[in-house]
Amino acid sequence: MRHLQSQQARWLALIAFTAALLAEGLFRSGALLPIEQRLQDAWFQWQGKRAQARHVVIVGVDEDTLAAYPDDPMVFWTDRLARASVRLREAGVTAIGLDMLLSISPERWLGKLGGDLQRAARDYDRPFREEVNGGRLMLVASRSGSGAQEADYLLPSPDYLLALPGFDIPGYIGLGDVLDEGDGVIRRFLMAPVAGAGVVPPESVPVLGLPSLLAVRAAGLDPHAGAWTLGGRKVSRDGTATPIPFLGPPGTFPRISLKELLGEGPLPLATKEMLRGKAVILGATAAGLNDEHFTPYATRFFSGRGGLMTGVEVHANIAEALLSGERLRPLSPWLRAATLLVLAGLAAAAFGALPAWLGALALLATAPLLAMASYLVFRAGVLAPSATYVLAAGLVLLGVLGWRLTGEERERARLRRLFGRYVSGQVVDALLDSGQRPELGGQSQTVTVLFSDIRNFTTISELLDAKEVVEMLNTYFERACAVLMAEGGSIDKFIGDAVMVEFGSPLPVADHAIRGVRAALALHAVAQEFAGWMTTRFPGRDLPPFAVGIGLHSGEAVIGNIGSPSRMEFTAIGDTVNLASRLEGMTKQLGCAILASEQTIAAAGPAVHCGRSEVISVKGREAPVIVYEVLSAKEGESSDA
Repeated sequence: MRHLQSQQARWLALIAFTAALLAEGLFRSGALLPIEQRLQDAWFQWQGKRAQARHVVIVGVDEDTLAAYPDDPMVFWTDRLARASVRLREAGVTAIGLDMLLSISPERWLGKLGGDLQRAARDYDRPFREEVNGGRLMLVASRSGSGAQEADYLLPSPDYLLALPGFDIPGYIGLGDVLDEGDGVIRRFLMAPVAGAGVVPPESVPVLGLPSLLAVRAAGLDPHAGAWTLGGRKVSRDGTATPIPFLGPPGTFPRISLKELLGEGPLPLATKEMLRGKAVILGATAAGLNDEHFTPYATRFFSGRGGLMTGVEVHANIAEALLSGERLRPLSPWLRAATLLVLAGLAAAAFGALPAWLGALALLATAPLLAMASYLVFRAGVLAPSATYVLAAGLVLLGVLGWRLTGEERERARLRRLFGRYVSGQVVDALLDSGQRPELGGQSQTVTVLFSDIRNFTTISELLDAKEVVEMLNTYFERACAVLMAEGGSIDKFIGDAVMVEFGSPLPVADHAIRGVRAALALHAVAQEFAGWMTTRFPGRDLPPFAVGIGLHSGEAVIGNIGSPSRMEFTAIGDTVNLASRLEGMTKQLGCAILASEQTIAAAGPAVHCGRSEVISVKGREAPVIVYEVLSAKEGESSDA
């Protein structure tokens, strides 16, 4: 026999590598992105509120604020925004981002009406412009188109642009645009949300996103720099889209109603403590103002949509992430590829050792385990592509099944057909599971050979007709083969009334000798019982007593397919086979039922009880042979085939 384990390992390795390569390719192509996104959305939902905001507070234009000023158009709210900005500065905030696009000022709007209204509105916005000019209040703009020209930007009113310190638009105006993932859900952000690669915006337009600008200003850094260290990590204006590590579902961030800031009395101490040292985003939180977005908390796998998140809270999550250094890190490409290879290799080893149905069940059990593992690493701040891992395992299972159907299973079926009639099902299964295959060209192997024939068969066959002889042989061989195969014997051939059996073939076993001895004793017992069957079946025929002679020898034999191209059989040949046959022939001469060579008795060990021993000469061998009469063997557990 020769080992096919290395060949099988090479096939499984190829399947694993191919599956990992396909899964990685599908991941990079974006084909798995919708599934990965939905799974990561589920992780956010399972996690709930992850942490408390430590750097950012929301001041909301909420329902209470709108109810307090029901008749005033929001274009005339700049006086209130100015008052809120003053009170926030007095409370010790580090920076204020106004998430309300003021594309027209009250003065400019009333100026179109002319007359007394134009004269009355000249100083309406002075307090607000002074707050803008102070440098702590950042305004918001929006972009449309590619962003390569000034016409692509919707900026605040020129009245407010002129109030900017040094007319520095990039330094004090941020873009309020959010990054759509393609399915309408906001999951990532850009420090500088410029649409399209290679777009160079004009110098006089906003560059950074509003939350990015707020974080840079709150940290006391220069917004014109190309890169910054925020929260202990480096970020770049030209960086790629970054996953937003949302702190929790809508409503997680601490917030204050704008109405509270506009009150006449002093701010409560708790409110001052909440604001001190924080960055503030002031914007719409009331549902009627239509500034709500889909986030991971709004998606569902199987049912509807969850709650929406206001734009001001989306910006607050981004600014908080920048100031705290919190982030969700996707696996690096090399680590993703390495883990895919390891997983595919483990899957190939497991599926290669399991039946197909167990492999499918294992995959079904592995998928939720991989998802849970991805969720656990998500909690540690790492985004693992769980759907890609499951796909890789599934591709491995399909590959293993295909390999079996096209090669391995056909080989197993062929071997089962070849050996199933000659050895026990247990031996066949052990042979198939061992990864070893018989060497069809022949190979040397240590075995114990058993020969047995029926005493006085010629006389018996003369006293019975042909059909009765066939009936007798079939009945006897059926019983004989049962006990021989029970010890793992391989029925080599029937030669008339004789049977040739090998132990330790086709699957090598260390205890082939004791198996052969036990099988010989069991065969002798079958022959004694069969003598009674003969008397009952053929009464009054004066048949000689039914008995058998059995010879055993252990040694090297050539095992394989022997014959011609037109007719071949799997058999054993060599001196070991010849001597076993000679010993069987000597049993009648020596007056014993079972005769075993010295080599068999030595290999079988002390469990064998022998009778007399003889030194005999055997035709074809120069050296004499020491043989023993086998009487019994101690009971013991048979080794597995």
